[in-house]
Amino acid sequence: MAANPAGKSYHHGDLRNALVDAAVDLAADGGPERVVLREAARRVGVSPTAAYRHFDGQGELLGAVKRHAQEALAEAMERAAGRDPGSDDPVLAAERRLAALVRGYVAFALAEPGLYRAAFCTPRPPCAMGWLPEAGEPAEEPEVRAFALLDEALAALAAAGPVPRRPAPDVRAAAWSAVHGLSLLLVDGPLRRLPAPRRDGVVERTLAMVLSGVRAG
Repeated sequence: MAANPAGKSYHHGDLRNALVDAAVDLAADGGPERVVLREAARRVGVSPTAAYRHFDGQGELLGAVKRHAQEALAEAMERAAGRDPGSDDPVLAAERRLAALVRGYVAFALAEPGLYRAAFCTPRPPCAMGWLPEAGEPAEEPEVRAFALLDEALAALAAAGPVPRRPAPDVRAAAWSAVHGLSLLLVDGPLRRLPAPRRDGVVERTLAMVLSGVRAG
Protein backbone atom coordinates (compact mmCIF):
# COMPACT_ATOMS: atom_id res chain seq x y z
CA MET A 1 0.00 0.00 0.00
CA ALA A 2 1.21 3.52 -0.75
CA ALA A 3 2.21 5.98 1.91
CA ASN A 4 -0.57 8.02 3.45
CA PRO A 5 0.57 11.65 3.24
CA ALA A 6 -2.69 13.16 4.47
CA GLY A 7 -2.90 11.01 7.58
CA LYS A 8 -6.19 9.39 6.53
CA SER A 9 -6.89 5.85 7.61
CA TYR A 10 -9.64 3.37 6.97
CA HIS A 11 -10.71 -0.02 8.16
CA HIS A 12 -10.63 -3.01 5.86
CA GLY A 13 -13.72 -2.96 3.69
CA ASP A 14 -14.41 0.73 4.29
CA LEU A 15 -12.30 2.19 1.51
CA ARG A 16 -15.30 3.68 -0.29
CA ASN A 17 -16.25 5.82 2.72
CA ALA A 18 -12.62 6.83 3.23
CA LEU A 19 -12.45 8.01 -0.38
CA VAL A 20 -15.68 9.97 0.04
CA ASP A 21 -14.30 11.60 3.21
CA ALA A 22 -11.13 12.58 1.37
CA ALA A 23 -13.16 13.94 -1.55
CA VAL A 24 -15.34 15.95 0.83
CA ASP A 25 -12.15 17.49 2.26
CA LEU A 26 -11.04 18.36 -1.27
CA ALA A 27 -14.37 20.03 -2.00
CA ALA A 28 -14.24 21.94 1.27
CA ASP A 29 -10.77 23.22 0.33
CA GLY A 30 -11.59 24.31 -3.21
CA GLY A 31 -15.07 23.41 -4.38
CA PRO A 32 -16.22 20.62 -6.70
CA GLU A 33 -13.41 21.34 -9.18
CA ARG A 34 -10.92 20.00 -6.64
CA VAL A 35 -12.62 16.60 -6.40
CA VAL A 36 -10.32 14.25 -8.33
CA LEU A 37 -10.46 10.50 -7.80
CA ARG A 38 -6.69 10.07 -8.05
CA GLU A 39 -6.09 12.80 -5.48
CA ALA A 40 -8.64 11.27 -3.11
CA ALA A 41 -6.84 7.93 -3.49
CA ARG A 42 -3.49 9.60 -2.79
CA ARG A 43 -4.85 11.24 0.36
CA VAL A 44 -6.20 7.94 1.64
CA GLY A 45 -2.99 6.16 0.74
CA VAL A 46 -4.13 3.69 -1.92
CA SER A 47 -3.52 3.30 -5.62
CA PRO A 48 -5.90 4.78 -8.21
CA THR A 49 -6.64 1.21 -9.30
CA ALA A 50 -7.99 0.44 -5.83
CA ALA A 51 -10.12 3.58 -5.91
CA TYR A 52 -11.61 2.66 -9.29
CA ARG A 53 -12.90 -0.58 -7.77
CA HIS A 54 -15.32 1.57 -5.76
CA PHE A 55 -16.10 4.41 -8.17
CA ASP A 56 -16.56 4.25 -11.93
CA GLY A 57 -14.95 7.66 -12.28
CA GLN A 58 -14.87 11.28 -11.31
CA GLY A 59 -18.58 11.86 -11.75
CA GLU A 60 -19.63 9.11 -9.37
CA LEU A 61 -17.27 10.33 -6.65
CA LEU A 62 -18.47 13.90 -7.09
CA GLY A 63 -22.05 12.66 -6.86
CA ALA A 64 -21.28 11.18 -3.45
CA VAL A 65 -19.71 14.48 -2.36
CA LYS A 66 -22.77 16.35 -3.62
CA ARG A 67 -25.10 14.20 -1.53
CA HIS A 68 -22.88 14.72 1.53
CA ALA A 69 -22.81 18.49 1.00
CA GLN A 70 -26.58 18.69 0.57
CA GLU A 71 -27.09 16.78 3.81
CA ALA A 72 -24.58 19.02 5.60
CA LEU A 73 -26.47 22.10 4.40
CA ALA A 74 -29.81 20.72 5.60
CA GLU A 75 -28.31 19.74 8.96
CA ALA A 76 -26.88 23.25 9.42
CA MET A 77 -30.33 24.70 8.73
CA GLU A 78 -31.99 22.36 11.23
CA ARG A 79 -29.40 23.22 13.89
CA ALA A 80 -30.10 26.91 13.34
CA ALA A 81 -33.84 26.30 13.65
CA GLY A 82 -33.27 24.21 16.76
CA ARG A 83 -31.54 27.11 18.49
CA ASP A 84 -34.55 29.41 18.00
CA PRO A 85 -36.74 29.62 21.12
CA GLY A 86 -39.95 29.57 19.10
CA SER A 87 -43.21 31.13 20.26
CA ASP A 88 -46.66 30.22 21.57
CA ASP A 89 -48.13 32.31 18.75
CA PRO A 90 -48.37 29.94 15.75
CA VAL A 91 -47.80 32.70 13.20
CA LEU A 92 -44.77 34.08 15.02
CA ALA A 93 -43.44 30.57 15.57
CA ALA A 94 -43.74 29.81 11.84
CA GLU A 95 -42.06 33.10 10.93
CA ARG A 96 -39.21 32.47 13.36
CA ARG A 97 -38.63 28.94 12.09
CA LEU A 98 -38.52 30.12 8.48
CA ALA A 99 -36.17 32.95 9.44
CA ALA A 100 -33.85 30.58 11.30
CA LEU A 101 -33.74 28.16 8.38
CA VAL A 102 -32.89 30.97 5.96
CA ARG A 103 -30.15 32.31 8.21
CA GLY A 104 -28.78 28.80 8.61
CA TYR A 105 -28.76 28.35 4.83
CA VAL A 106 -26.81 31.54 4.21
CA ALA A 107 -24.48 30.92 7.17
CA PHE A 108 -23.54 27.50 5.79
CA ALA A 109 -22.75 29.00 2.38
CA LEU A 110 -20.49 31.60 3.99
CA ALA A 111 -18.77 29.15 6.34
CA GLU A 112 -18.36 26.32 3.80
CA PRO A 113 -18.27 27.88 0.32
CA GLY A 114 -16.53 24.87 -1.22
CA LEU A 115 -19.12 22.43 0.07
CA TYR A 116 -21.92 24.84 -0.81
CA ARG A 117 -20.77 24.91 -4.41
CA ALA A 118 -20.46 21.12 -4.39
CA ALA A 119 -24.01 20.76 -3.09
CA PHE A 120 -25.35 22.27 -6.31
CA CYS A 121 -22.80 21.10 -8.85
CA THR A 122 -23.74 18.88 -11.80
CA PRO A 123 -21.76 15.65 -11.86
CA ARG A 124 -21.33 13.96 -15.21
CA PRO A 125 -22.68 11.55 -16.27
CA PRO A 126 -26.17 12.00 -14.71
CA CYS A 127 -26.03 8.51 -13.17
CA ALA A 128 -23.23 9.79 -10.95
CA MET A 129 -25.92 10.79 -8.46
CA GLY A 130 -26.97 7.16 -8.21
CA TRP A 131 -30.20 7.50 -10.17
CA LEU A 132 -31.41 7.21 -13.71
CA PRO A 133 -34.83 8.30 -15.01
CA GLU A 134 -37.19 5.68 -16.35
CA ALA A 135 -37.85 5.69 -20.08
CA GLY A 136 -39.92 8.73 -20.97
CA GLU A 137 -39.43 10.45 -17.60
CA PRO A 138 -37.72 13.86 -17.32
CA ALA A 139 -34.17 13.75 -15.98
CA GLU A 140 -34.90 15.56 -12.70
CA GLU A 141 -32.65 15.21 -9.68
CA PRO A 142 -33.94 13.89 -6.35
CA GLU A 143 -35.38 16.49 -3.98
CA VAL A 144 -32.85 18.67 -2.18
CA ARG A 145 -33.62 18.44 1.55
CA ALA A 146 -32.61 22.05 2.17
CA PHE A 147 -35.28 23.22 -0.26
CA ALA A 148 -37.76 20.75 1.26
CA LEU A 149 -37.14 22.33 4.68
CA LEU A 150 -37.78 25.79 3.25
CA ASP A 151 -40.90 24.54 1.50
CA GLU A 152 -42.28 23.01 4.70
CA ALA A 153 -41.60 26.23 6.61
CA LEU A 154 -43.26 28.32 3.91
CA ALA A 155 -46.29 26.04 3.96
CA ALA A 156 -46.48 26.21 7.77
CA LEU A 157 -46.37 30.00 7.70
CA ALA A 158 -49.09 30.22 5.05
CA ALA A 159 -51.25 27.75 6.96
CA ALA A 160 -50.85 29.70 10.21
CA GLY A 161 -52.22 32.92 8.72
CA PRO A 162 -55.74 34.28 9.14
CA VAL A 163 -56.78 32.49 5.95
CA PRO A 164 -54.96 29.14 5.97
CA ARG A 165 -53.66 28.21 2.55
CA ARG A 166 -50.77 26.60 0.74
CA PRO A 167 -48.31 28.99 -0.92
CA ALA A 168 -48.53 28.99 -4.70
CA PRO A 169 -45.67 27.28 -6.56
CA ASP A 170 -44.39 30.60 -7.89
CA VAL A 171 -44.24 32.04 -4.37
CA ARG A 172 -42.24 29.04 -3.18
CA ALA A 173 -39.93 29.23 -6.19
CA ALA A 174 -39.40 32.96 -5.62
CA ALA A 175 -38.51 32.37 -1.97
CA TRP A 176 -36.05 29.60 -2.85
CA SER A 177 -34.52 31.79 -5.55
CA ALA A 178 -34.07 34.72 -3.17
CA VAL A 179 -32.30 32.64 -0.53
CA HIS A 180 -30.17 30.64 -2.96
CA GLY A 181 -29.34 33.61 -5.17
CA LEU A 182 -28.31 35.75 -2.22
CA SER A 183 -26.02 32.97 -0.97
CA LEU A 184 -24.34 32.69 -4.37
CA LEU A 185 -23.84 36.45 -4.55
CA LEU A 186 -22.27 36.47 -1.10
CA VAL A 187 -20.00 33.52 -1.88
CA ASP A 188 -18.96 34.15 -5.49
CA GLY A 189 -20.54 37.41 -6.59
CA PRO A 190 -19.88 41.10 -5.95
CA LEU A 191 -21.57 40.94 -2.54
CA ARG A 192 -18.68 38.83 -1.23
CA ARG A 193 -16.81 42.08 -0.58
CA LEU A 194 -19.44 43.45 1.79
CA PRO A 195 -18.27 44.01 5.36
CA ALA A 196 -20.03 41.79 7.87
CA PRO A 197 -22.51 44.42 9.20
CA ARG A 198 -23.73 45.32 5.69
CA ARG A 199 -23.81 41.65 4.69
CA ASP A 200 -25.99 40.86 7.70
CA GLY A 201 -28.26 43.75 6.78
CA VAL A 202 -28.71 42.39 3.25
CA VAL A 203 -29.55 38.95 4.66
CA GLU A 204 -32.19 40.42 6.96
CA ARG A 205 -33.66 42.58 4.18
CA THR A 206 -33.91 39.56 1.89
CA LEU A 207 -35.53 37.58 4.69
CA ALA A 208 -38.05 40.39 5.21
CA MET A 209 -38.88 40.29 1.50
CA VAL A 210 -39.42 36.53 1.65
CA LEU A 211 -41.73 36.84 4.66
CA SER A 212 -43.63 39.68 3.03
CA GLY A 213 -44.06 37.67 -0.17
CA VAL A 214 -45.44 34.68 1.70
CA ARG A 215 -47.89 36.83 3.62
CA ALA A 216 -49.08 38.49 0.42
CA GLY A 217 -48.91 35.43 -1.82
